[in-house]
Amino acid sequence: MKLIYEKSVPGRRGTALPVSDVPAAPLPAASLLRSAPAGLPETSELDAVRHFTNLSRRNYSVDSVFYPLGSCTMKYNPKAVEAAAAREGFAGLHPFLGRVPGGAERVQGALRLLCELQSALCDLTGMAGFSLQPLAGAQGELAGMLMVRARHEAAGEPRKTVLVPDAAHGTNPASAAMAGYEVVSIPTGPDGQMDISAYRRKLTEEVAAVVLTCPNTLGIFNRQIGEICESARAVGALVYYDGANLNAVMGKIKPGEVGFDIVHLNLHKTFAAPHGGGGPGAGPVGARAELVEFLPGPVVVKKPGGEYGLSGPGEKSIGLLAPFYGNFSVLVKAYAYILLLGMDGLASASEKAVLNANYVLAKLKGDYDLPYARVCMHECVFSAARQAAGGIHALDIAKFLIDAGFHPPTVYFPLIVKEAMMIEPTETESKETLDEFVAAMTEAARLAREDPEKLKSAPVSSPVGRLDETRAARELNLKFPEA
Repeated sequence: MKLIYEKSVPGRRGTALPVSDVPAAPLPAASLLRSAPAGLPETSELDAVRHFTNLSRRNYSVDSVFYPLGSCTMKYNPKAVEAAAAREGFAGLHPFLGRVPGGAERVQGALRLLCELQSALCDLTGMAGFSLQPLAGAQGELAGMLMVRARHEAAGEPRKTVLVPDAAHGTNPASAAMAGYEVVSIPTGPDGQMDISAYRRKLTEEVAAVVLTCPNTLGIFNRQIGEICESARAVGALVYYDGANLNAVMGKIKPGEVGFDIVHLNLHKTFAAPHGGGGPGAGPVGARAELVEFLPGPVVVKKPGGEYGLSGPGEKSIGLLAPFYGNFSVLVKAYAYILLLGMDGLASASEKAVLNANYVLAKLKGDYDLPYARVCMHECVFSAARQAAGGIHALDIAKFLIDAGFHPPTVYFPLIVKEAMMIEPTETESKETLDEFVAAMTEAARLAREDPEKLKSAPVSSPVGRLDETRAARELNLKFPEA
């Protein structure tokens, strides 16, 4: 398939604009003027439409194929929530309207939606308050760590370290480091849980917080979570909940009731807004009652007269995270998703996500190594170490799945599992789809034994074959060569 630049013909146009009847005005500085035309492709409208339509057919998306990326929760996005966010009264709002004088009166519906979403997230997590400001999960996580710092400094006891399991998401230690903390890694025990003995040894009065994903990135629920939270509280440390895996437990447990102090949620994963390149994210952060004053502000409040408005940030708040109030369209989708399913429906979604993951685990545990042989939650982690002994690696299996019509699962994460393959089927996939995926994985295991070269040459059905991905990342070149 040719690039759009290769289809360009000098002088060809897709549109013809009328001559401007507005007097030309010079730019304020000659340095802002181009010395030559921008060099954009010149095509007809029909050629442009055909080019991008055909290009879109080569994309992978959850609307076209099974997308079992573990940890990333690439779940189906109901079109009803997309329609809700596209309503003119929401889509046409200016992001600053709620903060200009008199603007709040014109956006009462939007502010009410945000306020009710805050309340719903409090109900789901057992937190006393939420801020919807963070623009992504990682920013929500950083906001939580900044709240940890602000709380300890306000108490006059700044601390130095944050404890993070070695199976954590990469943003966990990064956020703690960005907040100024030394990160101490806690190893995973043979049962897939954080090593409780190592944890106790590292838990001192210098620890500001313990960061946990529950269930963890191995897809395992930590049965010692109550003890972990109680031990942290005994030395004055806070316990932070990375909500990336809430899809396994929403409506089943509330992090606040288990013992967590601060939580962030990835609305663009758990609550059915597009993930990754499909759209912006949202990472609301919530807190227990005694920590609400540290939340990023402003937050949405319902005033005594019944009107809605923005309040804060207060004196102890970590302040603004963005000039506007969050990624509003994602927040609308999350609110619509919660209303669509209701609390019972959210719990049912978690049950189905766990059921699907355990079905895949049971079907494939004979073909691949299972480092932690336990009932999993919403995702399961296999190892291709058995296949690697014969020269076939997790990456080869992933490439073969492309030819089989599936997006590959997450490979080589968590880092503590050699040749890791993390599979998250989510709650929306049917048994028939899972059976087809299992059959492809089983075939890959057979080929690893009987015809390994077929795996090493995959994919052969995609627009491009096996690429040197490391070189592509290190020598990135997106510029079309000039003639």
